[in-house]
Amino acid sequence: MWPYLFKRLAIGIPTLWVIITVCFFLMRLTPGGPFDAEAPVPPEVLANLRARYYLDDPLWQQYLTYLWNLLQGDFGPSFRYQDFTVTELISQGFPVSLQNGLSAILLSIFIGVPMGVVAALAQNSARDYTVSAVAMTGIVIPNFVMGHILILVFGVWLKDTVFSLPAGGWGDGGFAYRVLPVFALSLPFIAYIARISRGSMIEAMRTNYVRTARAKGLPFRTVVMRHAMKTAMTPVITYLGPAVAFILTGSMVIETIFQIPGIGRYFVQGALNRDYTLVMGVTILSAGLIIAMNIFVDLLYGVLDPKVRYDQH
Repeated sequence: MWPYLFKRLAIGIPTLWVIITVCFFLMRLTPGGPFDAEAPVPPEVLANLRARYYLDDPLWQQYLTYLWNLLQGDFGPSFRYQDFTVTELISQGFPVSLQNGLSAILLSIFIGVPMGVVAALAQNSARDYTVSAVAMTGIVIPNFVMGHILILVFGVWLKDTVFSLPAGGWGDGGFAYRVLPVFALSLPFIAYIARISRGSMIEAMRTNYVRTARAKGLPFRTVVMRHAMKTAMTPVITYLGPAVAFILTGSMVIETIFQIPGIGRYFVQGALNRDYTLVMGVTILSAGLIIAMNIFVDLLYGVLDPKVRYDQH
């Protein structure tokens, strides 16, 4: 396993470098700049700002300076959030995104997987059609639409009832402030996981080793839980790899709608303000998590499927 892990890391690190390079030059080549505002900035002030952030240096020199600082763990100062570094902003926003993301992941798994398994074990029944209809609804309705619907229902229509929930903000970070954004964030993932679980479980129940286990007289519950589930969960784990990274780094749309101070919202504000270093910092974090989660998923295959051998790669 260790040689395989080192091989994947040897691929992942250059991949991350390519992402950093492409994003760096795309940000610099995009029209506009971090100090272009509605109110004109005096030329002498603008010159001082550009000198302060080394924007007058040649582009290749800016790139090498950024890489050198990055190797030392320095994402640089934010161009628009005065007196804050990008590391400080990420440190403030990531715990908030992490709390919502972990809650959304657990909710997606604990609801989506049972829904898919139940539908698969009753294929072409009313229960199967109901689960499929609910899953398709979750996929078709965008989470930004669902977010506004939840705000309208629980924040406006039910405002003076026991079911009232905060329509936005983070407050003290209590449970009530997390319910709506977590549900809106997890809904499409619940739907996708349910669909994937249903399809993979149907295929698993038709495999020869599952039929053999049933022919031997093993209890149906044992056949499903000990034999079919391991194989059926492989596509789900594959989907969860990048999905977990996306959820953990915060949904830009959901955090913007609910005014949650996570890194997803920071990314949106950074893009609108041309805050180069902030956008780069969030992009690097997201890309690193996606690469790490894909490696973790590949290693997890060996636990779920005994036929997987890392020494063959």
